[in-house]
Parts: sequence; structure tokens; C-alpha cells
Amino acid sequence: MWRVGVSVVRMSRRSLLTTAEGTTQQAFGPSEWGLVAGISLIWGGSFVFIANGLESFPPPVIGLLRLMLGFTALSFVPATRAVTFEAADRRRAALLGLVWMALPFLLFPIAEQWIASSVAGMLNGGIPVVAAGVAAILLRRAPGTTQIIGIGIGAVGIVLISLPSLAGGSRTALGVALVLVAVLCYGVSSNVAVPLTQKYGSIATQWRIQGAAVVWSLPYALSRVGEIHDVTVKSAGSVFVLGLFGTGFAMVLAGKLMARVGVTRGTIFNYIVPVVAIVLGVVFRDDVMEPLHLAGIALVLVGAWVVTRKGR
Repeated sequence: MWRVGVSVVRMSRRSLLTTAEGTTQQAFGPSEWGLVAGISLIWGGSFVFIANGLESFPPPVIGLLRLMLGFTALSFVPATRAVTFEAADRRRAALLGLVWMALPFLLFPIAEQWIASSVAGMLNGGIPVVAAGVAAILLRRAPGTTQIIGIGIGAVGIVLISLPSLAGGSRTALGVALVLVAVLCYGVSSNVAVPLTQKYGSIATQWRIQGAAVVWSLPYALSRVGEIHDVTVKSAGSVFVLGLFGTGFAMVLAGKLMARVGVTRGTIFNYIVPVVAIVLGVVFRDDVMEPLHLAGIALVLVGAWVVTRKGR
């Protein structure tokens, strides 16, 4: 399997869109589940932090601040500058800065002006489905039967989670659509990031990508700085935590997991994120949990467990 992934990378060296298999196809062990748990807790809470930040900051400013904070935090790690990227890989990192971070980090705050933070988190659970589809195209083969079954179960769960929001009016539907665009961006970019991470390490790769994302986000964010108002400890603190942990360190952990187990299985933490997001949304943002949400959560959790079984 690994040889197949390597051969695809070599054949696609001139293309910006390329991916690779993970370095192991074994069932998840304690270290993999530890990464999943850590990422899920951090990113499950990020949607609440975004909602808190919107009380004082416009969406593009939130995106820029979290990127600057994440990039700055990683800059203190010596490993970030220990490697030199090849020219083609610098272009891939620049592309990922736009598609993996700058654009989604803008779309989520905009969407959360019209949909609840818990709903945004739940829709985020669609990433494994998109990532698996993109991986199948780039690797020119379908995932294993077990993974297909798990992805299918999770996809049904995401549909159930989305239905109540789609019935909430045009603004709500637009918010859902923006999140789904961000999910598509994540699904594509997660694949492209795998070979870079395997080649240069997660910390160095994330540092370069986040630096590029800061550049992409800067012009639009600066044009909206004048809209900052009534900054509170709650809103500023939320953005700080969002940037330091949600962007800086969680992205490093996610990159490490995907490089190890492959993008199809490595993105399944997005099935756990909705559970954390909806619990925190109900507790801290007074979000409402619909019966379909509960049914959807049950299915995505089952799907997540199935996907993590041994590949092929």
C-alpha cells in the first residue's frame, strides 16, 4: 500500500494536488486514539470560541488573529526552521495556506453569524467523507471495504444532523452552505498535506503553511479592523485560545495523525468533534439539540469506530 502511495506522489510531482498513503494500516492503538481525543477536544471547543469572538471581532479579523497566534507559537519551536522546502513543496504549502486555513478560517466565522456553533461543529463531521473521496481520486483506488462502510454510516449521520438547520430559512441555509464549502476545502487540503508532513515533519510543515495563510488573510482582515468593538476578556481570550491551541498545536497533531494512518482514517476525529461541539454549545451558548442531532451523533460515532479498524 505504501508503495502505491509513493508511486502516485512521484508521478504527480509536477502537480500541486497529490497525496500519499499513511505509514501504517494497523488498527488504532493508544497513541492514535490519544491524538484523536486531543484534537477532538480542542477543535470541538473552537466553534464556541469563534462564537464568543464574534461578539467583538469581524470574521476576517478572527481568522487573521488565530493564524498569527498559531504561527507565532510555532515559531518558538526550533524544528520549524530545521528543514528547507523544495520549490514545488513551497508552492504546495502556499496553496494549503489559502485552501486549508485562510479560506475556511474566514468561512466559519461568517457562517456562525447565522447558525449555532454546535451546528457548525456537527457539519464539520463531513470532512472524512470528502477526504476519502479525494484520496480515492488521487491514489486511483477506493478505500478498504471496512472504511467505506464506516464512511457511509458517518455520512448518513451528517445528513441527519444537517436537516434541522436546512429548514431554518435562507440565512441559515447560507450558513450551512458556507460551512460545507469549508469542509470541501479541508477534505482536499488534508490529502495534499500528507506527503508534505511525511517529508518535512508536522511542525515544520504547519509553520510554513500557517505563515502563508497569514499573508493570504492579511489584506481583507486589515480592511475590517475598524469594525472591532467592545472587546472583552471573554472575546479576546476566546480568540487567543483559538489561535494558540486550535490553530497552532491542534493542526500539528492533526498533521501527525494523518501522515501516520492516512487521510481516510486520519480525519475521523471530525466525527468526534461534533459531539464535543454540541455539548459545549448547549452548555455555554444555549444551543438547542434536536432529536435528529442525537440520531446523527450516534451514527457518526459508530462510523468513526468502524473507519479506525485495520485497513485492507
